[in-house]
Order: sequence, then structure tokens, then C-alpha cells
Amino acid sequence: MKLTQEQKKRFRTIGHQLSPVVTVADKGLSDSVMAEIQRALSDHELIKVKIVAEDREDKKTIIDTIIEQSSATLVQQVGHIALLLKKCKEPNPKLSNISRFSHL
Repeated sequence: MKLTQEQKKRFRTIGHQLSPVVTVADKGLSDSVMAEIQRALSDHELIKVKIVAEDREDKKTIIDTIIEQSSATLVQQVGHIALLLKKCKEPNPKLSNISRFSHL
């Protein structure tokens, strides 16, 4: 999904209020971590993922793998934090970060 600059700005504003819901640590991107990322994306639509990796290329590879396997869109990456978006067809307004922070 291609995002316009206005959409990115809006999602970054919402993302500023969020904390990372999943951490990819030194064991890498396991199946259980990937399943948790997909569950979080389906519930919240917009999430932060913390990637603990020393090398920039390792971080980039992990983020690319997450995006490929989850069909999510990278909104922003700052340091060890990636802001990911995956729109749901029927989001739960109580769980969706986009709906909950629509006033921003």
C-alpha cells in the first residue's frame, strides 16, 4: 500500500502516542514473534515494533521480512523502532489505534 505524505504524517502523529507492542530480540524473528506481530496488526492496525539488532543491515532485513510476511506497510523507522500499518476490512473501534486516536 502506497501512502501519501498526509497519510504518513497522520499515522506518525498517532504512532507518537504508542508504545512498542512487540520486541524482536537477539534470537531474531521466530514464528511465534511473527504470529504476535500479525495478531497485533489485525487487532490494532497501527503498531510499533522494537528491533534489537546492532547492525543496520540486520534491522533492515528484519523489517523487510516482517513487511513481506505480514503484508504491512512501513510508515516510519526511527532508530530501533518501526511503525507498521495494516488496514483491516472491519476494524474493532475499541482496539484499532487509528479509530481510538482519530481526534489527533
